[in-house]
Amino acid sequence: MTSDQEKPVGPPDALMTITGLRKYFDVMRGGFIRHKVGDVKAVDAINIDLRPSETVGLVGESGSGKSTAGRTMLKLLEPTDGQIIFDGRDITKLSRREMVPLRRHMQMIFQDPYSSLNPRHTVGTIISQPFNVQGIEPSGGLKTAVQDLMARVGLNPEHYNRYPNEFSGGQRQRIGVARAIALNPKVIVADEPVSALDVSIQAQVVNLLEDIQNEFGIAYLFIAHDLSVVRHISDRVAVMYLGHIVEFTPSDVLYARPRHPYTVALLSAVPLPDPVLERSRKRILLTGDLPSPIDPPSGCVFRTRCWKAQDICAAEKPPLVAEEPDHLVACHFPMSDEEAAAVTGAALAAVPRP
Repeated sequence: MTSDQEKPVGPPDALMTITGLRKYFDVMRGGFIRHKVGDVKAVDAINIDLRPSETVGLVGESGSGKSTAGRTMLKLLEPTDGQIIFDGRDITKLSRREMVPLRRHMQMIFQDPYSSLNPRHTVGTIISQPFNVQGIEPSGGLKTAVQDLMARVGLNPEHYNRYPNEFSGGQRQRIGVARAIALNPKVIVADEPVSALDVSIQAQVVNLLEDIQNEFGIAYLFIAHDLSVVRHISDRVAVMYLGHIVEFTPSDVLYARPRHPYTVALLSAVPLPDPVLERSRKRILLTGDLPSPIDPPSGCVFRTRCWKAQDICAAEKPPLVAEEPDHLVACHFPMSDEEAAAVTGAALAAVPRP
């Protein structure tokens, strides 16, 4: 492990514990003879844990490294550094072949329901693939098992031989859910599973995921940029910015008492159903663009867009520490209750202090 990795945050009962996880991509230049000139620091020393039957939301704007973090946690991308502990076993250095038996316990739901399904395969073939890869013959036969899965996610089992282009976007995402739960996994990484769907369909898919979690006890890492969806489904929320986790806390605490300026800025963009609060609260418009992960700012990565930044923010990287029990924040000057409430309109009395 490298020296600037924070103390692991995983509890003893964690199903998955990620410590100091990094994923860098080489930046290559040159013609016939190419050479490395730098790194894209997509994920930079994050710590996160996931408990059985829990949903952890991972939020942040586009380019913050959320999807890369989720894929690296499942070793769909090989980590550059760090440690991945799954169900008590260190899987960080396992080869692709060694990972195959573990894949039945670790699945993914992809963002785009149109490109994540092979258009040349029928729905029955797509959903049956996990059984074939793992060499599992379900009791009652493969076709019966697949049709049962289709019924479980709200699809007509009689459409077993249809192709993905014959289904709507919401139905295609249900196919992806059926494929992910086929082998009763312990962990599912859901990479923005509802962002490509209509709002009415989003609620149906989120409710389906919650029902499946209650039935099978699956743990979710739910990646999203829609904070209202994350609030509905998540037990805890990690806020990510430029490859770093800047705040990590239970969901109700995050929405009532956000501490990091970036979290407060994200929440200020969420419309409130109360017109009085909506008119009275302060809006935050972040200036500038997300910095390049090839050359991130020194110290705090958010300082170039932060209205509270001071000299120490450029000189020292703030550690991810507990501002209060179970509330981790990486900020030299965290927001107070009053500052956060003025922006988010949060009801401070909604969540009592520990």
